[in-house]
Amino acid sequence: MPLPASFYARPTLIVARELLGCRLIRRLETGEQLTGIITETEAYIGEEDLACHARAGLTPRTRVMYGPPGRAYVYFTYGMHWLLNIVTEPEGFPAAVLIRALEVETGLEQVRANRPGIPTQRLTDGPAKLTRAFAIAGHHNNLDLTVIENGLWLEPGREIPDSRVTIGPRVGLYTVPEPWKSMPWRFRVQ
Repeated sequence: MPLPASFYARPTLIVARELLGCRLIRRLETGEQLTGIITETEAYIGEEDLACHARAGLTPRTRVMYGPPGRAYVYFTYGMHWLLNIVTEPEGFPAAVLIRALEVETGLEQVRANRPGIPTQRLTDGPAKLTRAFAIAGHHNNLDLTVIENGLWLEPGREIPDSRVTIGPRVGLYTVPEPWKSMPWRFRVQ
């Protein structure tokens, strides 16, 4: 059963932490399902967060972030990678959680085919790696993740105790000024 919109319509930091252990499911056009347990997330919260795309305000790119919670915000970066975020907070407030890494549960052969020559432990240990492995791309942007009919959703998975979670600064924010560069908004399973 997919996580409901009410799960995402909460403070982004709570959602980012609670997504750890949840199951990401991608049903391919062939009917095969790829599943993985989320092991790393990052929170991006509002127009004042200078690491968040919403710092530019409402634009065609950021419009989905202002929309209903539980939508996919999928964007292209560095001219080569798609990244998957999930819109959080009540509609009208721009925030999202970046899915940074996951542990593949099912569909490993297809995941390997999507990322040939990559060692198993490196298949989905980064945000661009997992989108390539799970065949997530721009056409998934603004997709409702609270229904299975769209072929991409999240479900409850494993309980991750706080003792196994590290919290620290977000990754790759080379040009973002403080305090935003050092905000402890990254959650990772040890």
